[in-house]
Amino acid sequence: MKTLMATDGSKEATTALRTASRLLRKSNNEIDLLCVSPELLKQKQKQRSRREVRLQEEYLRRIGLETMAILEQAQAVLKKNGMETRAISEVGSPAGTIVRLAEGYDVTVVGAKGRNTDSELGLGPVASRVVEYASGTVLVARELSNESNLRILLCIDGSLASKRAIRHLISYFKLGGAEITLMHVVETPWIHFGLDREWFAYPEDRRNPSDPEMLLEGELRNEAEDLIEDARAQLEKYDLSVETLVEEGNPSTEILGEAERGEYDLIVLGATGVTDAKHNLLGSISAKVAWQAPCSVAVIKYSW
Repeated sequence: MKTLMATDGSKEATTALRTASRLLRKSNNEIDLLCVSPELLKQKQKQRSRREVRLQEEYLRRIGLETMAILEQAQAVLKKNGMETRAISEVGSPAGTIVRLAEGYDVTVVGAKGRNTDSELGLGPVASRVVEYASGTVLVARELSNESNLRILLCIDGSLASKRAIRHLISYFKLGGAEITLMHVVETPWIHFGLDREWFAYPEDRRNPSDPEMLLEGELRNEAEDLIEDARAQLEKYDLSVETLVEEGNPSTEILGEAERGEYDLIVLGATGVTDAKHNLLGSISAKVAWQAPCSVAVIKYSW
């Protein structure tokens, strides 16, 4: 297992490191700690004046010292939590560098916000780009809700990305004593038309079991039960505590609602660019959940 943890020295980044040290497996985990300093400026001209050269050299000297201090502080935080790391520093685009390097790692860890993000909501620009473009598993790490047993919400939908999410949860995360809730959201027909369920409702004496809407709803519910039981069987092989939950509605809305109610520490879900008649584009769901969740989110990518 190889893990890339990004930091910029901000409070959010430090919180992400502490959280990641609690969530991720420590044994057989090769951890690289990355700090990316932004470039002073992109020089388009081939020739630079002596003043520009001196300015660039002074900037690199100062930013190098600052980067070293940030990395040493971050290494101390992780060492205190039982993780030994190798420090890496680069100069360039933080988001672009993290996305590029993520290809060589199983898990990439980022804080929800950076030091230059003013908004209290959502993701910062770096985290947002990493969630969207980085490969592998991206962990947006936020403050934990529970000091003892972790509460994990594992969202499944039957896609290949969802199946990979189960495998990666087992392989990369510390699950001893964790309370896992398996969740599937049934996307009924009216959801795709932006309509409430009542729009399709009939009086009890006029409900026709052969109506296409009712047939599809029944098919989706049967599928949900099969998916839940298959996933439960996989997890119970590892003596994990598993509860199940099937909801109906918009997936991202239902997932976020359950995350609020259940005070979870981590949401795990897959992301893929594939869609069909029964499933929304999961990539948009994972992005919305990562943006609005009150807890850490692990997005497991799947590419054809």
